[in-house]
Amino acid sequence: MGQTQSATDKEVTLKKIQELYRKFASECPSGNLHLHEFKKIFGITSNSTEEESAFMENVFRSFDTNKDGKIDFMEYVAAVHLVLRGKLEDKLKWSFKVYDRDGNGCLDRQEVRHIVKIIYKLKRHNDPGVTENIGDICDRIFELVDKNKDSQISLEEFIEGAEKDPWVMEQLKLDIGPCDWFTQQQKNPDS
Repeated sequence: MGQTQSATDKEVTLKKIQELYRKFASECPSGNLHLHEFKKIFGITSNSTEEESAFMENVFRSFDTNKDGKIDFMEYVAAVHLVLRGKLEDKLKWSFKVYDRDGNGCLDRQEVRHIVKIIYKLKRHNDPGVTENIGDICDRIFELVDKNKDSQISLEEFIEGAEKDPWVMEQLKLDIGPCDWFTQQQKNPDS
């Protein structure tokens, strides 16, 4: 009928959830998505860098809300919803959770440096021309975001800084491509 793709095509409808469930059940017959399967979905192999692998482990842990070491279907649907339909604030909260490796509710310089290093390693992998000084980036992020100058970035400071400053948003952007993968799974549920 010549319809063009609209924003509603990306909605997670009941039919699409059923299709995702069939795909999930066929690829994860145990009913759970384990870390090695999760890494495979995003192209992380034994040839991937240590940083890429560690980054995906953090992403996996952020989706494993009950911390049982696997992603069940409900956690999977929540992840799909966040990636496809989540509001910017929800995505920033999720990013913060990925970055907060020790789970203490604040990002210290070591955590920010670690995540910026991983993000830039991934950016260099995709575009070898990318070169940046990680220390300088980390210092600038803290200068722009750490409002109370306590050498820690709270969730509130993180959200406010990312929303107000496009440079900060670009530096902290999680660019792992899950939206494309989930959309592709919706288009080809039997592949």
